[in-house]
Amino acid sequence: MVALGFQAAHVIAPQHFSIRRQRIPSNFIRCGIAEPSGEPAPLGQKTKYNDGLFEKAFMTLFARKMEKFAAAPKSGTEAKKGFFDYDYDSFVEVSKRVMQGRSRLQQQQVVREVLLSMLPPGAPAQFRKLFPPTKWAAEFNAALTVPTFNWLVGPSEVVEVEVNGVKQKSGVHIKKCRYLENSGCVGMCVNMCKIPTQDFFTNEFGLPLTMNPNFEDMSCEMIYGQAPPAFEKDPVSKQPCFADICSMANPSSTLCPKLQA
Repeated sequence: MVALGFQAAHVIAPQHFSIRRQRIPSNFIRCGIAEPSGEPAPLGQKTKYNDGLFEKAFMTLFARKMEKFAAAPKSGTEAKKGFFDYDYDSFVEVSKRVMQGRSRLQQQQVVREVLLSMLPPGAPAQFRKLFPPTKWAAEFNAALTVPTFNWLVGPSEVVEVEVNGVKQKSGVHIKKCRYLENSGCVGMCVNMCKIPTQDFFTNEFGLPLTMNPNFEDMSCEMIYGQAPPAFEKDPVSKQPCFADICSMANPSSTLCPKLQA
């Protein structure tokens, strides 16, 4: 899901562009949070946001593409939405309908197809040319993620991480993931965001990416330049449901059913 949020900026960035010259005005973006504190709401409460036309445009683009793969609404009588009729809740609702009747791998494949359908021809090859898997490329993409990915996941900041023994500012800390807190679903986080985003950057763009969601506080760490583990070795593969907040949860299972093949 990350890939489209800032693809336009990626394809026009010259290869020799300096991160120092590209410096983001602030490494922490509040993403239109409507909470009085300006911070995400405490765990257990849903953060309020003020979404503008830019944010709603991205929600609509994604939702309309995903709608082609989604099961029909339960009511079956919903009128077709206009371009700006989608909001974040309806975007998440479409994501849930995409999951219906599909295996874990099929859900991930849908996201991949949606991402590819929204890219201009030759974009992955152009990305690989502009951003070979170097420390510079990893740090550049981390810096670019913060201001352009916030409509989907909320506020984030660039952090220092260690990749293959080298310290670099190619990490992005998402304070409380908007997608996870609004869906309340472990399976959606893993199948519709984490795994397909990792695979898209690693396999299509050639820049390794690992995403580590924290299901205790709904934060997440993205590490550009670090190859993701196989699903079977990833801690998320053993994650149980959010039994109290997920409408698709199976409280009696020790594993989220959407993580099973």
